[in-house]
Amino acid sequence: MSSFAGRFEGFLEAAAFDRGPWLVVAFAAGIGAWFYFGAAWQWLLIIATSLSVAALAAIAWKTRDDRPYSHAALVSLALAIALGVALVWARSSIVGAEPIPAPRFERIDARILGREEQPAEGRVRLTVAAREAETGQALAYRINIPLENDQPLFREGARIRLSARLMPPSPPIVPGAYNFARRAWFDGLSATGSAVGSIELVEPPPPSELSLASIQRRLSAHVRSHVDGTAGAIAATLASGDRGAIPEADEEAMRDSGLTHLLSISGLHVSALIAAAYLLVLKTLALWPWLVLRVRLPLVAAAAAALAGIGYTLLTGAEVPTVRSCIGALLVLVALALGREPLSLRMVAIAAGVVLALWPESLVGPSFQMSFAAVLAIVSLHNVQRLRDFLAPREESWGRRLARRMAVLFLTGMVIELALMPIVLFHFHRAGVYGAAANLIAIPLVTFVSMPLVALALVLDLVGAGAPVWWLVGHSLDLLIGIAHLFADLPGSVKLAPRIGMGAMALYLAGALWLALWQGRPRLWGLAPIALSAALMASAPVPDILITRDGRDIGVANEAEALLVLRDSEGGYAQDNLLELAGSEDAPVLISQWQGSRCSDQFCTLRLEREDRTWIVLVARNRDLVEERALAAACTQSDIVIADRYLPRSCQPRWLKADRRFLDREGGTALYLSQERIETVARDQGAHGWWRARR
Repeated sequence: MSSFAGRFEGFLEAAAFDRGPWLVVAFAAGIGAWFYFGAAWQWLLIIATSLSVAALAAIAWKTRDDRPYSHAALVSLALAIALGVALVWARSSIVGAEPIPAPRFERIDARILGREEQPAEGRVRLTVAAREAETGQALAYRINIPLENDQPLFREGARIRLSARLMPPSPPIVPGAYNFARRAWFDGLSATGSAVGSIELVEPPPPSELSLASIQRRLSAHVRSHVDGTAGAIAATLASGDRGAIPEADEEAMRDSGLTHLLSISGLHVSALIAAAYLLVLKTLALWPWLVLRVRLPLVAAAAAALAGIGYTLLTGAEVPTVRSCIGALLVLVALALGREPLSLRMVAIAAGVVLALWPESLVGPSFQMSFAAVLAIVSLHNVQRLRDFLAPREESWGRRLARRMAVLFLTGMVIELALMPIVLFHFHRAGVYGAAANLIAIPLVTFVSMPLVALALVLDLVGAGAPVWWLVGHSLDLLIGIAHLFADLPGSVKLAPRIGMGAMALYLAGALWLALWQGRPRLWGLAPIALSAALMASAPVPDILITRDGRDIGVANEAEALLVLRDSEGGYAQDNLLELAGSEDAPVLISQWQGSRCSDQFCTLRLEREDRTWIVLVARNRDLVEERALAAACTQSDIVIADRYLPRSCQPRWLKADRRFLDREGGTALYLSQERIETVARDQGAHGWWRARR
C-alpha cells in the first residue's frame, strides 16, 4: 500500500494535477447526486460518507510527516461533494414553490411581477403574484394572454383582475421528456395557465417605472421597428436578448443547422462586446499622449470593458450562459491587466463555481451544460502545445496566415460539435450534424458584421442617422437565416436519438472532464469512457410503447415504417414528444389505420411480434361505457391494457394494466417489450418537491 501511495503521488505530480478545477467538478457531482437520488436518507448518506472520508483523510494527513498531496486533495474533494448536496437541498427547500393540487378555473386578483412578449406565438406571458382564495397564501403564476387582450400598462407593478385556467406545472410527459415541473419549482411558480375573456386593469404600474425589463422591451421594439421579419427578430435578440419574435420555423432551422447558440446571448456575444469595448477605449485613449504617459491604459480599458459587459449581461436578462460568459470575460480582463495567462482552466472553474453557488439547479439544465462544455473544449484545445505552435506568429504571407486561422476555426468548431452532441441528444433527442461547417461561416458573420452593425445603428439612431445601417443589418441577418436553412435542409442534417440513459451520459461526462482537465499522456485515458458511452448512446433502444402521463396519447414504435399513434394531433406537444423519443421524423400513422390492428368504437387491439413472442395490446379509444364482463374477458386475453380512465378490478391483463390509477401514480411510461422492462417518470423523480407535491 505504501508503494502504491508513492506511485500515485508521483502520478499526480507528473500529470500536473490542478486541484482547483476538480474541486468544482466534485461540487457539481454533489449537486448532480442530489438530483439523481430521490430520497432524503440517500442525500444524508452521501453527506455523511463524504464528511467521514474527509475526516479520515485529514487525520491521516496530519499524522504523516511527508504530508502527501493526495490526502489533502481527498479532503477538499470530499468536502466539495458534501457541500454540493447540502447547498442544492437547502435551495430547494427555500425557493421551492408547491404546485396547485389540480387543474382549476379561477378568478385572480394579481400583481404583475414580469412580462415577456412573444409576438411569434401571438401572446404575452405574464408572471403574476396572487393569493390563494382559501388560505390567503401568496402564489406565483405564469399566465399567457393573447395579443388582442394586451395593454401597454400590463407591465411590472400593475395590478390586474382576470379569469384563468390554471394547471400545475407539468412533469415529463414521458420518460426522458422535458421536466417543466422541476424548473417551475426553482422558479417559484405554482401554476401556469391562460387568460379567459377580458382583463381588467385595477391599478396602473408606477409612473416612474424604469427597469431593466422595460429598457429591454423598448430596445427590442425599437430594433424590430427598423428591421422587418425574422432578421429584425434576430437583431432584437442580439441587442436585448429578446427571442420572442423569432418564428418557429426559422428557430428550428437555426437549431438543426447547429446555429441556435447564436440566438442565446452567451460567450460569443459577451466576448465580442467586451473585446470591442476594450480595443475601442484602448485605441481611443492612446491618441492622447499626456494620458498615455501618466495612466496605465490597459487598466482603464479593462474597467470600461467590464462595465460594458456587466451592463450587457443585465440588459439581456442575466441568463446562466450570459452570467457565465460575463464572469469569464471579467476574469480574462483581470488576467490581461495583470499580465497573466487569460485562457486557463482555472478561469472556467471559477466561473462555473460562481454560477453553481448562486443557481445550483442550473447544473441539470442544457444551458449550463452546453455553455461550459463549449468553453471547456475551447480552452483545453487551445492549451495543447502543438496547436499553440501552429498558431504562433511567423514570417508568412497574409494568405497563409488566414488559411491557418480558418483551419483552427474549423477544428475548434468540430471539437465543440463533438463535445456538445451527446449533451444535445440527451436533452433534445436531435442534433445538427453540419454545425461545424455552418459555424465556420456564421460565427464570423455575426461577430464581425452583424453585431458591430447593430451597435453602430443604435449609436447613429441617437442623431436619427441609423436607417442605412439598419438596412445592412437586415441583409446580413437574412444571409444568416439563409445559411441556417441551407445546412438544415441538407440530407442527413439531423441526428435523432431515443432516450439516452444516465449511465451513458455519466460515462461521457467523466471521460470528457478527464480529457479536458488532465495534462500530458494520462489525459488520453479519458477516451476509453467516451468511446464506451458513444457505443451505449448509439445502441440505445427505442421504446416499443410510449404512454403519456394522462393516457390519452400513445406511440407504438419498431412495428411499422412510421410511429403508430392513437390520435391525430399533428404539431401537438404530446405527439412531438412521442416522435422525438421514438427517434422518428416521418409522419405518424393512426393505429386504427394500421393493418396489424383491429378496432371498434371503444378499443383497438394490436398484435406486436417481439423475439418469438406475440404481445396482445388493448388500447382504449375513448371513455364510453363498456359492459364490464366483456371488458374483463378482453383484458384476460391481453398482455397490456392502456386506458385514460379508471378500469375495474376485474380487468386483469397478463402483464400490465396502465389505466388512470397507474398513470396517476407513475406518470408517463415507456415499455421495452423485448426486455420486459417498464420505465416510468416516477422512478426518475423520487421524493423531490416538484414530484412529491404532485402525488
